[in-house]
This record gives sequence, C-alpha cells and structure tokens, in this order.
Amino acid sequence: MLALASISGDPKYRNALLAMGEANGWQPGPRMYHADDLAIGQTYAGLYSLYHDPKMIAPLRARLDAVLATPPKVQSLDFHQPYDQVSQLWSWCDSLFMAPPVWMQLFAATGDKRYLDFAVKNWWLTTDYLYDTDEHLYFRDSTYFDRREANGKKIFWSRGNGWVMAGLVGMLQLLPENHPSRARFQKLFQEMAGTILTAQQPDGLWRSSLLDPEHYPLKETSGSGFFVYALAWGVNQGLLDRGKFEPAVRRAWIALVNCVDADGKVTHVQPIGSDPKKFADDSTEVYGVGAFLLAGSELYRMAVFENAKGIRPAR
Repeated sequence: MLALASISGDPKYRNALLAMGEANGWQPGPRMYHADDLAIGQTYAGLYSLYHDPKMIAPLRARLDAVLATPPKVQSLDFHQPYDQVSQLWSWCDSLFMAPPVWMQLFAATGDKRYLDFAVKNWWLTTDYLYDTDEHLYFRDSTYFDRREANGKKIFWSRGNGWVMAGLVGMLQLLPENHPSRARFQKLFQEMAGTILTAQQPDGLWRSSLLDPEHYPLKETSGSGFFVYALAWGVNQGLLDRGKFEPAVRRAWIALVNCVDADGKVTHVQPIGSDPKKFADDSTEVYGVGAFLLAGSELYRMAVFENAKGIRPAR
C-alpha cells in the first residue's frame, strides 16, 4: 500500500495508511523479538519519511532499543527448537523481509548506527546458516536441509525466496554506498537473481517449488510478485543487466496482470505456509496483493525511466 501511495496521485491510499497507524497507536506487534511483529514498522517508517512526525516511529524505536538492551538468550538458529525460542532470531528466511528493512529504516530516520550494525550482523548470521551456496537460494529453515522433492532436488520455496529478494532490496536501498558489506550484499542479490531467472517458467511466472516445477504445476503469484519487484528494481538501479533481465520482468508482469480477475482480486496466491503446496486457482491473500503492488510500482518506475530521456540509471 505504501508503494502504491508513493506513485498514485490519489491521497486515499496514504490516508488509509495514516488511519491504520493512528488506530494502532503506531505500535509494532506484541512479541518483542519476533520478526513478523516488526514488519508493520516498514509502513510507519515510510510515513515518517514523508511527515517527520516523531510519534510515528517512537514505539518502534523503543522496541528496537529494548532488543539492543536485552538481546535474545537463544543462540542457535536450528528450527528444531521450540518455536517460542527459535522465533526470537531471524531463523527462517521470510524474516529477512519482515525485520531487517525496519532496522535499516530506523537507522536512516535517526542516524543511530546501532540499528544499521544490528541489521547487517544478523542478516549475515541467517544467510550463513540458510543460504545454499551451490544453488544460490535460501532454505526456508533448517528443517529443510535434508529434505528433497519428488525429483530429488532440494526444496526451495518460491515465496520464501521472494521474501528474501524483497528484503535484499530493502537493505540495498538504505545501506551506505561505502559500507564494508555493500559489495557482499550486491553479490548475493545478483547471484540469487541469476538463479531466479533460470527458474522462470514459460508462462512467465514461477512455481511454488523453484527446483521442481513439474510436481507443482500451478501458477503462484506471491513468490512471482516479489521476484518481479526485486528483478525490476535491480534493472532500474543498474545492478542487473537490462538486456538479460528486463524481458523476463515484462513477461512476468503480463502474467501477473492476467492473474487479476475482473473485480480486482489477485488470484493464484499460495496460502499461508512454510513450503511448496498445491492450492485452488482462486486463492488469494493480502501478502499476494502486497507483492503485486510492489511489482507494479517498480514497473511503473521502469516506464518513467524509459520515458525520461537521459535520466535512466546507468547499466
């Protein structure tokens, strides 16, 4: 919604987000360490960047300060631990979208380098644990390390890796250009983008299992939406080769639009879960809509760059 508000001339989207923030008292979710309960902070921080009203990020900042003052006692990312323990860390790949961009946005808003350091340190702790350096994809969590699909391939969940790609965008957007980790983040983004490109299916979308599409033939728009968003952003920023990636992005966008039915419902969204699943064609969820809006906002910027002669970012 924030992405849509940023490109729409209609104030109703921004007004709806402001009303939501006010109704929530600008509070994050109740669980102190859980990444999911920080995700709403991306909207609060985004609104703060427009209005500079301290109340919009005050509770969020208090939460981050509390985490810094009292770090989780849990040390291991092993997902076989009790959930209330392991969920205190960024132990599943989705969490790399939910939490790190919030820490980066608070760094940008306040200049407090502790937030930047925390985001970078814990991003790489999770990546060193869950990232497969051969396939250039993330396991959803450690319970998938030894599991295989029907074709014998490792299980790499589309939406899970979509969350990571979108999280990488959030990191790279705010990471200082001279930061020691910037080259490593860019390399990770480009490696994943290469794998995602090869996993795209002939119809332009991705399947819920990236390495076993034959056993999951259904279109899947939530992972696909995040991939379109991240790849389009990479092209727009000159991090990905335009000639190689832009045709794939445009083909995928057409396929996504074709999954929106006559009344505006985004279909073919895999329901809440943690692994590839089969589901009804008309299935939808709010995160699928969010992924679609993120993708659309970046395609819009791609069109703006192409129409503004001489302003397009360098390749």
